[in-house]
Amino acid sequence: MDLFSHAHKKDPSLTPLAERMRPETLEAVLGQPHLAGPQGLLTRLLKEKRLPSLIFWGPPGSGKTTLAEVIYKQAGLRFIALSAVSAGVKDIRAAVSQAKDHRNMNGQKTLLFIDEIHRFNKAQQDALLPFVEQGIVYLVGATTENPSFEVNAALLSRCRVVKTHPLAAEDLAHLAQTALQDAEKGLGQDHLKMEHDAIAALVMAAAGDARRLLGALEVAADLAKAEGREEIQQDDVEQAVARRVLLYDKSGDAHYDVVSAFIKSMRGSDPDAAMHYLTRMLEAGEDPRFILRRLIIFASEDVGNADPQALQVATAALSAYEMVGLPEGTLPLTQATLYLATAPKSNTVIQSYGLARKDVLALGALPVPNHLKNAPTSLMKQMGHGQDYKYPHNYEKNHIQQNYLPEQLLGRTYYKPSDQGYEKEIGKRLQAWRKCDKN
Repeated sequence: MDLFSHAHKKDPSLTPLAERMRPETLEAVLGQPHLAGPQGLLTRLLKEKRLPSLIFWGPPGSGKTTLAEVIYKQAGLRFIALSAVSAGVKDIRAAVSQAKDHRNMNGQKTLLFIDEIHRFNKAQQDALLPFVEQGIVYLVGATTENPSFEVNAALLSRCRVVKTHPLAAEDLAHLAQTALQDAEKGLGQDHLKMEHDAIAALVMAAAGDARRLLGALEVAADLAKAEGREEIQQDDVEQAVARRVLLYDKSGDAHYDVVSAFIKSMRGSDPDAAMHYLTRMLEAGEDPRFILRRLIIFASEDVGNADPQALQVATAALSAYEMVGLPEGTLPLTQATLYLATAPKSNTVIQSYGLARKDVLALGALPVPNHLKNAPTSLMKQMGHGQDYKYPHNYEKNHIQQNYLPEQLLGRTYYKPSDQGYEKEIGKRLQAWRKCDKN
């Protein structure tokens, strides 16, 4: 029942590298400073000895299981682990019975760790409730799915949900170097080195997943040793992950070139080219949130009111991605990309802002016309605030001619609708109003 079996301690080579390199203290945990850092949540909870039941929610390889192991060690708890894939109510009750007996005999509480807790059905989750409420066990669950949807409300209300994040590139690179140099738990006894491109490829292939990185590193190291080499090369990494790794420096020219091509393909209404660059970015490990932010900007900058629905599609894609994560999150990303690439185009949003901004910067804060000013007091009314203001809803078609711009800007036109999509209708409406105003 213990996921952290040490049966192979006498021969570490029988234990996967990812298991051997598992941190044993919070200080050694990478990529989760909000939890394991000096001021992190878990650091404070352990220091104050007030550990609640927890649910770790995050992508694979982000340290959920590791944090559970560290907690039980540092808190001096007994540890029982179940996997929701294979365990049932009978296993839960057996684990709790063991926890009760151990507490009665030794006074030591038990941390019950349930991996993939989202796979438990409602009955199985309900079976945990009384034991969590009575404090018989500290429950720590791990899930890659949003617990708001996958864990029932009763259990969720008795646990604290804690988010773990994908490891950053620098943390993954540091982990790879540590594993290569650690002679006790890692690959240090082999005295291997790793070329720069190989490290970059390994980090890209890992995509924020520490377990995936260490698994690929172990295979790549075996490939290098099999050929009598002391340096792991990019080709070793690509063989280890069974696919070509697309090198894509997130801070270099290649990054900006691909992003630029992606935006320009959508602007040019070429959905096929847009899909090519979108796929390249995702497969190379680009953060989907970065792409989604670009889509939201594009929806206003390049589509605008030619299709007002575009902005809704882009923001909905971001919301959908946050709900489902990867790999399914590529679907709303793709849908939004295709929608924006094939939408009617207009850049009047950014043009209108640019023209208005130019006047504001040149002329400053011009006086607001008196009839538009608010008049909440009698003194303000005496000063003419709000005087002669015409309430549009009192007039035919809810429109009446009056000046809204400051006096120095009368006659300025910032918004000039294009003849594309819905903006063509907006243009007709504005033209009718402006014609009416002149008469």
